[in-house]
Formats: sequence, structure tokens, C-alpha cells
Amino acid sequence: MADSRVDTIARLAQWKIDNFGPCSYKKSDPFKIGIWNWHLSIERNRYLYIHLFPEPSRVSKENPPVAKFILRVSNASSSRKFYISPVHDRVLRTYDDFVWPVDTTFVGRFIIDVEFLDLKICPINGGEASSVWPCDGKLQSIAEQSALSCLSRMLDEAIHADLTIITADGNLRAHKSILSASSPVFRSMFRHDLKEKESSSIHIEDMSPESCMALLSYLYGTIKQEDFWKHRLALLGAANKYDIIGLKDVCEESLLEDLNSGNVLERLHEAWLYQLHKLKKGCLTFLFDFGKIYDVRDEMNNFFQHADRELMLEMFQEVLTIWKPL
Repeated sequence: MADSRVDTIARLAQWKIDNFGPCSYKKSDPFKIGIWNWHLSIERNRYLYIHLFPEPSRVSKENPPVAKFILRVSNASSSRKFYISPVHDRVLRTYDDFVWPVDTTFVGRFIIDVEFLDLKICPINGGEASSVWPCDGKLQSIAEQSALSCLSRMLDEAIHADLTIITADGNLRAHKSILSASSPVFRSMFRHDLKEKESSSIHIEDMSPESCMALLSYLYGTIKQEDFWKHRLALLGAANKYDIIGLKDVCEESLLEDLNSGNVLERLHEAWLYQLHKLKKGCLTFLFDFGKIYDVRDEMNNFFQHADRELMLEMFQEVLTIWKPL
């Protein structure tokens, strides 16, 4: 059934209920957040009772999730009325582990939103829970680790370095061959008789030494997760400037992954500035489809004062598309 489907984006899940009577029960289709499949269910007695629980499986049995989340219930009318839960943080194993009674008379059409603030794996034999976000990716082979170790030494110890990078507040040493293989812009600098080829130096004065080192670490394949997250926006700007497609894509995916009400307007600006269509669509969906526009009303005035007119028009068109009767 159409009203059993749960839509998801980033760490948000939204269930639109088309028809719910005064004495009814509904269960959603499974939806995936983190490494688990989840269900929502609703039933009405005196209150509207909302359950959130992982789908029974080997994963949820061996690694039950520790979920930190907020729920929100709203009617589907143009004057949406909201009921927002406290922040919950608990282990969820079964249907009975979490239930939220909402004192509302909502019937017919309404919407349930769940925002997962964090998801951790709870070891079956005890021990400290660990977050599933961010993940470190796939394990590398022994050969890859050896090659990366060599590249790391080349960068850290400037082994046979033949290039000086002049940043906003200091210089770094690197290798023309690595940069040329990673970026057509760098390759063009060193191939033609430009000043960079003659002087064996390039100016990247719009980056700090730390963010530039993060860029080099990415190009050499040795970047650490925490450094990538810390310098994502600077890396995005460099990826756009030097046409490093892979870095631009991974920055876009990362910025989309942890959208929240505190950063969505900044992310929307970055998406427009760098023509990141997937991130832009994700931000607009976050704001309008999932109703988070209500959470950033105070920030919207300043945003509109500086936003591009074409972006404002696109946002208005999104409003016309989304805010039509369900």
C-alpha cells in the first residue's frame, strides 16, 4: 500500500499516513537507516501510540542498535501542527522497546518524522558501543597498504620532492607527478611553459597549510577520516578549482550524509556555488518534503538577503511543488 512506504534521506525517515481512523493499527514497510532495516507502527486507543523498532534479523540480534533519535508528528494540512518528542537514546531490539504515546486527535492524513541523531552498534557480549557513522570504508589489501605507506613517506619526508606549494601561511613540499596524475589543471601547469613549470612552485593561497595538507593527503591516498571531515568545505573548493572529480563527488556525498537543521542552509549555498545537483536536491527535499523549513525560519531572512536570485526562484518553485494537497 502507498501509505506503508517510508521515505528516507540522510538520517531522516518520513512516513505519510493517508488514512487512519479513530481505532486503527498500521505498520510501515521496512526502511534502511544505518546497517539496520526499521519499522514504524501506529495504533490508537486513548492516545496515538507510535512504535519504532528494528526488523528482526541476524544483524539486529547480534548487533542491536543503540539509537539516539527524535520523532515528530504533524497533520497534513497547510497549517501543520506539530508534536515533537524528547531526544531518546536507548537500545532497540523489539517492538516493545520503544513506544511514544501522543495525546492527539489526528485522524485521516498526517505525517511521522524520525530523525536519527546517532546510531551505535551494541556488542552482544558487552563493551562500548561504536557509531556506524562515519565508516572507514572497505579494508585495503596488503599491496594497497604497502603502496600507501610508501606514498605517505614520500609526502611526509619530502622524498625526491620537486614542487613547493605556497599556501596562505606556510609552504609545503610535494611531487609534480602525483599532482599531475590527479588533476588536469595541475598537469597543464607543468606541461606548458608557464611560470609554475619554470619555478617549480605553485600558489594555493586560498587554503591554510592544514587544509592544503589534507588535499595532498587525499591525492596521495593517505587522508584520515577525521581530517577529511574537518576540511570538507576547503577540499570541495579545491576539488572544484583544480577539477578533481573524485574528490568533488566524495565531498558531495559526505555533505549530504549528515544534513541537519543547523547546516542545511550553508550546504544549500555550497551546492549552488559548486553546482552540486545531488546535494542541492537533497537540501531542498530536507527543507520542504521533510518540513525542516519550520526549524530554520529565523535563519531564512539572512539567507535570502545573500542568496542568488535563481536559487531563490528554484526554492519558490519547490514550495509550489511540495506544498500541494497530499
